[in-house]
Amino acid sequence: MKFIDTIKNIWKIDELRNRIILTLTLLLVYRFGAQVVLPGIDASQLGGLQASTDQGLLGLLAAFTGGAFSNASVFALGIMPYISASIVVQLMGIAIPYLQKLQKEGESGRRKINQITRWLTIAICLLQAPGYLAALPALGVPSTAFVMGLTPTFYISSVLILVTGCIFAMWLGEKITDKGIGNGISLLIMVGIIATMPISFVQEWVARVTESNGGLIMILIELVIWFVIILLCILLVMAVRQVPVSYARRTATGEYEKNAFGARNFLPLKLNASGVMPIIFAQAIMFVPGLIGEASFLADTSVGTWLQTNFGNNIFGFWYNLVFGLLIIIFTYFYTAITVPTNKMAEDLKRSGGFIAGIRPGSETAEYLDRIMSQITLPGSIFLALIAIFPAIAVNILGMQQGWALFYGGTSLLIMVGVAIDTMQQVNSYLLNKHYDGLMKSGKNRKAVA
Repeated sequence: MKFIDTIKNIWKIDELRNRIILTLTLLLVYRFGAQVVLPGIDASQLGGLQASTDQGLLGLLAAFTGGAFSNASVFALGIMPYISASIVVQLMGIAIPYLQKLQKEGESGRRKINQITRWLTIAICLLQAPGYLAALPALGVPSTAFVMGLTPTFYISSVLILVTGCIFAMWLGEKITDKGIGNGISLLIMVGIIATMPISFVQEWVARVTESNGGLIMILIELVIWFVIILLCILLVMAVRQVPVSYARRTATGEYEKNAFGARNFLPLKLNASGVMPIIFAQAIMFVPGLIGEASFLADTSVGTWLQTNFGNNIFGFWYNLVFGLLIIIFTYFYTAITVPTNKMAEDLKRSGGFIAGIRPGSETAEYLDRIMSQITLPGSIFLALIAIFPAIAVNILGMQQGWALFYGGTSLLIMVGVAIDTMQQVNSYLLNKHYDGLMKSGKNRKAVA
């Protein structure tokens, strides 16, 4: 079988085999750490915390940390502070000249930006860790669960452990990126999400089969729908608009000929150039209406009650998902505008002798590319918004369990699809470098050069 042949080819490449083993080992370490409860907390009394973080926004946070958030684990903060720091540094790079300068300095600038991101991650952890510990009693952890009591010693030691856990998780991700296979940070998030999938499916199975709520037929229908949604996510991640670009042929004197003959290539513009970032931005904003509704000046009013009811913890409600979808469309345009440098692309084309037929090099090319990006971003943003709100459709129309419905769209599914595609592409590149048609049945091993 082709699949077995591919596995054999992967195993024959020493470097690739060692990278995969290292990656799996570090991921196993991360999953083990997610089960280690903070010292001073009785693990047998965390049922209330796990129940309160089973649904809603807290359920989403628990999914991203692979259950560590619900277990009061040493990895309870997960890798999200690092993600937040990366986003902040990326956005600050638009307005701060020093960061713009670092971005242009190549590898040395990238190292400095990474160092800034790490320090900012520590600062975010120092803010989030005390908040998490202070929220544990409100989230269902009884006072008897705190063996040493809620003393300053417990708070200080737990904050240090939570910060260290996040930094260690960040280190694991960077080691996977450097020495393993795939993007380490993304793999940590994906593994955390996948870790909650079995229990979510079991809950859905029990609800459908044991309680006679549709039976095996509904389970089969749901799996077919899930397969279709995954295919649509792959299309969204991989879809590009190919802009034909011609390169004038260089003469013996080094000048470009004044004709259109020469190499002809395509400039790929992604349909969804912003990835999952618009969903993450929109998700962060969606915390605000619920907090406003809980404010003292609105708490007892009809407006405050409406905000709490529709935005507080009801992530599957109509108004929540309507606003959520609109914010995703807006942030898709915003993030695409700041991350796709059409002016730089036009300048690079001009310097390399490339041009788009019928379009003048320079500013006109930049305007043309910007217009194309605006045109393809609209359907891309709508498609992204529909995928993001599909879990709400699955809950309200198909009657799925909320935990299982989260795997039918949103950040979770897009992260899993995107990371899986990226990792497979890296494995494929190793195979193609070491084998002739490494993924084909007829592939032949390339003899190693001594």
